[in-house]
Amino acid sequence: MTRIEKLNLIKALGFISPWIIGFAALAVYPILSSLYWSFCDYDVLNKPVYIGVANYTDMVQDSVFWTSLWNTLVYAVFSIPLGLVLSLAIAVLLNQKVRGRSFLRTMFFLPSMVPLVAVSMIWLWMFNGEYSLINHALSYIGIEGPNWLGNPKWTKPSLILMSIWQTGGTMVIYLAALQDVPKYLYESADLDGAGAVRKLWNITIPLISPVIYFNMIMGIIGALQVFAQPYIMFGGGGPNRSALFYAVYLFENAFRDFRLGYACAMAWVLFIIIVSLTWIATRATRKHIYYAGE
Repeated sequence: MTRIEKLNLIKALGFISPWIIGFAALAVYPILSSLYWSFCDYDVLNKPVYIGVANYTDMVQDSVFWTSLWNTLVYAVFSIPLGLVLSLAIAVLLNQKVRGRSFLRTMFFLPSMVPLVAVSMIWLWMFNGEYSLINHALSYIGIEGPNWLGNPKWTKPSLILMSIWQTGGTMVIYLAALQDVPKYLYESADLDGAGAVRKLWNITIPLISPVIYFNMIMGIIGALQVFAQPYIMFGGGGPNRSALFYAVYLFENAFRDFRLGYACAMAWVLFIIIVSLTWIATRATRKHIYYAGE
């Protein structure tokens, strides 16, 4: 390497050094520290004490851990497909040439812009056992609404319903993808006598399949890390811990009970679960994803 090349390398490293330092201090160090602390007994106030895999073995025997994992998986199983289907249906409808289309798009997107704390407070009122607006509306059609927040059978459905209400961000992504679908394909399908359902199934969905895949992966990651809504609405987990989610239990171990080592172990287990589900979803859908360049 010549002297000029060395000087250029030093200059280049100098220019990117702020990013390298920030990445090392704010990403690499916390990740490696949490991995080490997951093998330690650490309460923040005292030095971590290495205890091997005790945190992971305790996790296996922790019934509350399994309850929180089960609640999170049930929430994910229902909220992800419902959110994907509903947001796609809304996007398809709002992609049509209808009067007031821009206004309708704005109205459907606005809920996703509301802060989660405000959303949770609004839905606390909507699901209130005594003054619930939802139950009041159901009473007009002769249905007696349940105690959404007080009945263990209805705590997770209430959170799933609330998550579906905020599908605006996913809808916008679908809208962008729908506008990239070539119009001549629909025109050819019209000449062949294809109906709306066949065009949706044979043209629209295959061509936007990469976007569906992206939204599905983001949905998996988001659903398994849901925190704000159950924490604000149910605090300690709701009746019989029916709304105690994984991220909430992790937070309680870390910042309420100061079991930071155990919380770090939970975080790494969650990371493994997310990576595994992402890999499974990728393997299961790769034959059904259509990329225009292939």
